[in-house]
Amino acid sequence: MQENSSKAMLSEYMKRNEKSIYTKEQKLNMGLTLETILDKMKQEIDKWMINISDKDAEQIVKRTSLQAGIHDYALLEYVKGRVKVREAENFLTLPEVKSGKSSETLTEEQVRERIVPELASYIRQKLDELSPALFNCPFTFNGKFRTREGDATVRILEYIDETKKKQLQKRISFYIADKLEAGKNPTKPLETFFLSKHLLDERLFPDLDAVHIISIFEKIQYVNKENKHLSEHRRYLIGALRNWLYNHWLPYYFENMGTQWQKEYKKKSDARLENTEQGPIELVIYAASLILKYEPSHRRTEGVDILNCAIELGSDRAKRMTKKGSGTFAKEDVSFCDELVKYTANDVFAEVTIAIKQETEESYARALRFLTRLLSMCFPKSYKIKLKSGVKKWLPIKGLAKSGTHRFFANALEYPNLYPLVEDYARVAMDSFEWYTDTEGEKNCMPGSYAVFGLGLADQTYFPLVEEYMAMVDEEHQSVQNDFTVAFAEWQGVNAESIPTLVKCMLHSTDSMKLKIKTDMENERHIMLLLNQVRDLQDYEVEHIVYLIWGGPDKLKKIAAKTKGNRGKWLTELAQAASRG
Repeated sequence: MQENSSKAMLSEYMKRNEKSIYTKEQKLNMGLTLETILDKMKQEIDKWMINISDKDAEQIVKRTSLQAGIHDYALLEYVKGRVKVREAENFLTLPEVKSGKSSETLTEEQVRERIVPELASYIRQKLDELSPALFNCPFTFNGKFRTREGDATVRILEYIDETKKKQLQKRISFYIADKLEAGKNPTKPLETFFLSKHLLDERLFPDLDAVHIISIFEKIQYVNKENKHLSEHRRYLIGALRNWLYNHWLPYYFENMGTQWQKEYKKKSDARLENTEQGPIELVIYAASLILKYEPSHRRTEGVDILNCAIELGSDRAKRMTKKGSGTFAKEDVSFCDELVKYTANDVFAEVTIAIKQETEESYARALRFLTRLLSMCFPKSYKIKLKSGVKKWLPIKGLAKSGTHRFFANALEYPNLYPLVEDYARVAMDSFEWYTDTEGEKNCMPGSYAVFGLGLADQTYFPLVEEYMAMVDEEHQSVQNDFTVAFAEWQGVNAESIPTLVKCMLHSTDSMKLKIKTDMENERHIMLLLNQVRDLQDYEVEHIVYLIWGGPDKLKKIAAKTKGNRGKWLTELAQAASRG
């Protein structure tokens, strides 16, 4: 009986507790009529517009004629009476409703029938009152609402100023004609950012001309081929293509069966291409090829997936490309096979496969000649070698990536008679703004690196080649020259022959390099040689060299103060040269 009484008390307690919780949820929405909700949303929109109006929009858009405004889109979020307006990605699918009941008072019908039309009118009125430079053409305002039925993401307003639109179209046409079709000088990455986005915006250019767009994208890369910002231009081109793919093309033909972050596309049952080899499919294949050629290795599966989507829709060209490349090169230029070696090259994947059938000098000689000729015919210099060989050699340099490309050149450098062929390859391959694609991060390196490094360690004859290489190094994007410089000092020593090259190496190495040559460099003759090498350098360059050897001018001054004779005099002179800046 006592047990029954306890159960009754517990049941009564639970009921009271549930009622209390329910009451709290209801309190969250008390007083939230449709009118108060709308007023709150308008207040937040006003706050957001006041906040963005503080920017000097007129000056910002003057950076390039291709920028029509600052803001592309905004998102209003509503959850349980709380409203927030912020910058957000452009939602291009309408509408998205997630199932699941909630305690919201707002309904999906109210959102679509009342809130969206009223907010659209309100936002349009506000936009007309503000500086045109604040908003891009087009400008999109989306809403994400928590309703009784679940979450709904809807398009509130797509604002297109027709006058601004026509002006922008004229500016784009003039830019293409003046800076790209007739131009020969490098262009600005900011211009590429806007141009690539505009050309793929079907609200600006409804009749998407894939051939025209691809030719413009190729011209951008051509005029910037010797520009240190080439990789940045490519990043913007790929970004624009990627946005077009995922927001426009793929949703039209495929359903995402995965998540926002891990997409798994399944072809819609009624999806088919009217023409499987022309039109937008050309842009799809082009986007895949750029991703495969220039994106980091962990993104290249994305390029393959995109090609597979094109294949699934019936594109024979995409299928051929996965096996044989773009078709730009003659068959005899990209493939060869005899009793010694077999090699094939695929420019879409920027990949060369070399199979060494017999480990002989001539096998590597043929492969080297093939690579040199291939790169001279405009095969992507940002590429990698997939090597099939029973020999596994590596250059005696700590820190280099153990890749197929590295192993190929380490194997070839075992044959001194091949050094001239390795040098020929290096001179064709070296390019300041290209990278082997089987390296990343701190192991990133310019094409030709392994060839130059191996030759530089092997023979003084190739010191001038090392110096040419160092002059082309982009220290912002690679640091393997540090590893080589350390190995160079160990293998070649510090002497009259090596010091000029060692100075060139140090000039293009980073401050993080650990170079242990201080004792050798304090030799009287070596100090004199070093002084002669740095006399024509900038102050900051001398300081950089002194830092790498002695840890900085101050430390060198202390050493000089304790050193007598000419050696002390020259050390002092060197320290002073490093301190002038």
